[in-house]
Parts: sequence; structure tokens; C-alpha cells
Amino acid sequence: MSATQFNGRDRLISLLSRTPLIGPTARAVTRSSLMGRLLSRWRFRNSSAYWERRYIEGGSSGSGSYGRLAQFKAETLNAFVDRTGIRSVIEFGCGDGALLAYLVRHKGVDGRGMELSQSGVNACVGHGLSVIQGDADRDLAAYPTGAFDVVVLSQTLQATREPRKVLETLVRIGRRAIVSFPNFGFWRIRLHLMFCGRMPVSHLLMHPWYDTPNIHLCTIRDFVAMCDEIGVGVERSLTLDRHGQPYSLDPHGSLANLLAEQSVFVLSERRG
Repeated sequence: MSATQFNGRDRLISLLSRTPLIGPTARAVTRSSLMGRLLSRWRFRNSSAYWERRYIEGGSSGSGSYGRLAQFKAETLNAFVDRTGIRSVIEFGCGDGALLAYLVRHKGVDGRGMELSQSGVNACVGHGLSVIQGDADRDLAAYPTGAFDVVVLSQTLQATREPRKVLETLVRIGRRAIVSFPNFGFWRIRLHLMFCGRMPVSHLLMHPWYDTPNIHLCTIRDFVAMCDEIGVGVERSLTLDRHGQPYSLDPHGSLANLLAEQSVFVLSERRG
């Protein structure tokens, strides 16, 4: 157990022990072997630890790398390659490298990647990909301006500590950035919060609140407002259902924010 984890537990025990009426009971309970085992399991799980555990348990990098959403992103990148002559792509939070491997093998691009978990990096290297271990919150600043034609951040923005800073950096180091994320304004999520009063668990948000890498959930309207605020241009955007099927809805409108379960944005830095 780390010093941070111990201090957090120790502070709680100390507080309970000093509380009138319940103090003696709290001290007795914390001395029991059962409570000791329960408290020893109370620990902060950061994103790296979460993904390490997921891969070790046989999980994949999720809906962003497989299924209809991954197919849509691949098709979008294919269109870019054919239309604009894209030659270099980097994906941050590339997971086990499924999407990146597709682009390298089928479109012949120079594909690079960065992944937080060592297990994910190992899987990528197993695919023959050039991927390094790194943290999008800390390590993006090292990349030079305009280093890549396209930067991909798939279902990862909500797991970063500073999403605004990450987004600003994405459009700096790439001519375009493709960003996808789950929409927390989706109508099922709203109803679940209203009638159940608990954080929702869904196909895209599949983890309970106490064991999730998603620390900065947002709605489509939140995301668009942030892009406007920091001067990031939206070249194209699509609203999707959970399977990656597109809706014919304007992502800037209220209906998209209500009906779409996820969204994909093609972004660029506004110049001049």
C-alpha cells in the first residue's frame, strides 16, 4: 500500500475515532480482522492500474478499437487518406493497437502510438506497431508542432486529468485530430439519474463509479462549448448510437445531445 493510500485510510480512521459517541465503536471495529481486510482493499486505482488489470484479465481496449465504432473511425481515416494524402497517424490511448494495426496494414500509413499501460504496449508491439508507453496528460508536450497528419484520441478524453490541455495539444501536433467520447447527456443516462439516483452503467460506460477510468465525463454540448472557448475548429462531426451507427443530427443542436450515445469530431487548430 502506498503512502497516499495509507494516509487516506489513516485519516478516516482517526476522524471516526475522535467522533463523539461513535468513536469507541469505530476503534473497536477497525481493530477487527474483517475490517482490516476490507480497509486494505480500499485503494485508489488510477487509469494505468485499471487498464493493466483489464488486459491481464483478458479484456480488450474496448468499443473504441472494435466493432462498428472502430469501423467508422477506420472509414473516416480512409477517406482522409484518399482525399488529402495522409501519410502519418498517431493514436494516443491506442490500447492493444487494433485500430492502428488496421491503418498501417490496409492504408500503408506511418502509424505510431502511445499507451498508458505496459500490457497494452506489449500487445501493440506484438502486432508489429511502433508504440511507446506514456501518459497523454504529461507526455504530449514533447511532440513538435505539426508532427503528424492525423492524431486520434478514441474514447480516452474523459479519462484524462486535463482534457482541455490535451485537446489543445492534439490540434497543435496534428493537422487534424479525430476525437470520440461517450455522451453523458444521452437520454437514458438522464432518466437513470432522475429515477434511480445513481451513476449509470451502460455499454459505453461499463464501470461502476468507484472503479472507472472516466473522471471527466461530458456532454456533446459541453465538448462543443469547450472547442469554441479554446479556439479549436470543428471540421466535421457525427453523432452515433452505441453500435456506431450515425444519426442525421446536427451535433450543435439539442437533439443530438439528447439522442446520441457517443460522438466523433474531426478537429483542427484555428489559425489566423
